[in-house]
Amino acid sequence: MTTQTYSIQEAKGDLQRLLRQVASGNDVIIAEKGRPVARLSRIDESKPKIIFGVLKGKVKVAEDFDAPLPADVLSQFEGN
Repeated sequence: MTTQTYSIQEAKGDLQRLLRQVASGNDVIIAEKGRPVARLSRIDESKPKIIFGVLKGKVKVAEDFDAPLPADVLSQFEGN
Protein backbone atom coordinates (compact mmCIF):
# COMPACT_ATOMS: atom_id res chain seq x y z
CA MET A 1 0.00 0.00 0.00
CA THR A 2 1.32 3.41 -0.93
CA THR A 3 0.30 6.85 0.23
CA GLN A 4 0.41 9.87 -2.04
CA THR A 5 -0.25 13.48 -1.15
CA TYR A 6 -2.27 15.88 -3.30
CA SER A 7 -3.18 19.51 -2.87
CA ILE A 8 -6.81 20.47 -2.45
CA GLN A 9 -6.82 21.88 -5.99
CA GLU A 10 -5.42 18.62 -7.40
CA ALA A 11 -8.00 16.62 -5.47
CA LYS A 12 -10.85 18.80 -6.72
CA GLY A 13 -9.66 18.47 -10.29
CA ASP A 14 -9.22 14.70 -10.33
CA LEU A 15 -11.35 13.15 -7.60
CA GLN A 16 -12.29 10.13 -9.73
CA ARG A 17 -8.65 9.16 -10.19
CA LEU A 18 -8.02 9.54 -6.46
CA LEU A 19 -11.01 7.35 -5.66
CA ARG A 20 -9.72 4.67 -8.04
CA GLN A 21 -6.41 4.74 -6.16
CA VAL A 22 -8.25 4.37 -2.87
CA ALA A 23 -10.36 1.51 -4.24
CA SER A 24 -7.18 -0.32 -5.23
CA GLY A 25 -5.92 -0.14 -1.64
CA ASN A 26 -3.82 3.03 -1.58
CA ASP A 27 -4.37 5.85 0.89
CA VAL A 28 -4.52 9.41 -0.40
CA ILE A 29 -3.59 12.44 1.69
CA ILE A 30 -5.08 15.83 0.83
CA ALA A 31 -2.98 18.79 1.91
CA GLU A 32 -3.57 22.51 2.19
CA LYS A 33 -0.45 24.61 1.74
CA GLY A 34 1.65 21.48 2.18
CA ARG A 35 0.00 20.54 5.49
CA PRO A 36 -2.04 17.28 5.55
CA VAL A 37 -5.70 17.94 6.37
CA ALA A 38 -7.51 14.78 5.25
CA ARG A 39 -6.93 11.13 4.42
CA LEU A 40 -8.94 9.10 1.92
CA SER A 41 -8.85 5.39 2.62
CA ARG A 42 -10.81 2.37 1.50
CA ILE A 43 -13.75 1.15 3.57
CA ASP A 44 -13.75 -2.57 4.21
CA GLU A 45 -17.21 -3.93 3.65
CA SER A 46 -16.86 -6.78 6.07
CA LYS A 47 -20.09 -8.04 7.54
CA PRO A 48 -20.29 -9.03 11.19
CA LYS A 49 -20.37 -12.77 11.77
CA ILE A 50 -23.70 -14.17 12.88
CA ILE A 51 -23.29 -16.36 15.93
CA PHE A 52 -26.28 -18.62 16.32
CA GLY A 53 -27.25 -19.74 19.79
CA VAL A 54 -25.43 -16.97 21.62
CA LEU A 55 -28.50 -16.37 23.83
CA LYS A 56 -29.32 -20.05 24.36
CA GLY A 57 -30.38 -20.54 27.95
CA LYS A 58 -30.47 -16.78 28.61
CA VAL A 59 -33.85 -15.94 27.12
CA LYS A 60 -37.11 -17.41 28.33
CA VAL A 61 -40.34 -17.14 26.39
CA ALA A 62 -43.51 -17.43 28.45
CA GLU A 63 -45.83 -20.23 27.42
CA ASP A 64 -48.68 -17.76 26.91
CA PHE A 65 -46.65 -15.17 24.94
CA ASP A 66 -49.07 -15.37 22.02
CA ALA A 67 -52.26 -15.42 24.08
CA PRO A 68 -54.75 -12.60 23.42
CA LEU A 69 -54.23 -9.47 25.47
CA PRO A 70 -56.70 -8.62 28.24
CA ALA A 71 -59.48 -6.31 27.07
CA ASP A 72 -58.29 -3.33 29.14
CA VAL A 73 -54.77 -3.54 27.66
CA LEU A 74 -56.05 -4.13 24.14
CA SER A 75 -58.31 -1.08 24.36
CA GLN A 76 -55.26 1.13 24.99
CA PHE A 77 -53.86 0.10 21.59
CA GLU A 78 -57.15 0.54 19.79
CA GLY A 79 -57.86 3.98 21.25
CA ASN A 80 -61.26 3.00 22.68
